[in-house]
Amino acid sequence: MRVVILEDEKLAAQRMQQLLKKCAPNIEIVATLPSVELAIAWFTNNPEPELIFADIHLGDGLSFEIFEAGHIKAPIIFTTAFNEYAIRAFKHNSIDYLLKPIDPEELCAAIKKHTNSQKSEASTGISAATLAQAMKMMTASHKSRFLIKVGDHLRPIDVSEVTFFYSASKDTFLVNKAGRNYALDYSLDQLEQLLDPEKFFRISRRSLVAKSEITEVVVYSGSRLKVKANALGDEEAIVSRERVAEFKEWLER
Repeated sequence: MRVVILEDEKLAAQRMQQLLKKCAPNIEIVATLPSVELAIAWFTNNPEPELIFADIHLGDGLSFEIFEAGHIKAPIIFTTAFNEYAIRAFKHNSIDYLLKPIDPEELCAAIKKHTNSQKSEASTGISAATLAQAMKMMTASHKSRFLIKVGDHLRPIDVSEVTFFYSASKDTFLVNKAGRNYALDYSLDQLEQLLDPEKFFRISRRSLVAKSEITEVVVYSGSRLKVKANALGDEEAIVSRERVAEFKEWLER
């Protein structure tokens, strides 16, 4: 399968290449293009690939401009950290979209979906169910505050006051800017869905960190990173090895 990647961030492009090779070893990546200008020139002078992975934000504009400028019929899987572009993506030949950071299982599922649609000669259009899901994602608001039980009282804590979320002994805790810990009735998996992914990152299975509170990142043992954040003190917040590339990409946005 011949594939083109549209991605302007070098680390993200390298990670996509690695994930694609793991999902489908027979994939041939014929081009990795970082800009709208280069992509338009490439598609003008080369045969279309069988599948396109397109980041929506490129160095000199939006990848939609590439598909609006030419008559590209190859199916597209859009990748983005911004849900508001999802519906516009479906107006092109998109068969799927993936939210950054890219989940390897979701990527493999998207490739399988494309392969199955080719075998069955089915339309690559977006189903009503997928469209409805995208609409829900676009209109859903991120959680802005938590109601914390402190003794006999309920105390509202704004998300902007949070430095860190972590799990310990099957419980989940919030750490605010003052360094106070509060128990929550949410799992980290639930928090990951409720919080703005541009503001919070799941650095490991047991912790989520706020971008605004990160003060320093230190190279740690085993190709991992150690995050230093306000109110954490000497408490260790370690970025797991498999999340390092995504974490760096997220920090640069």
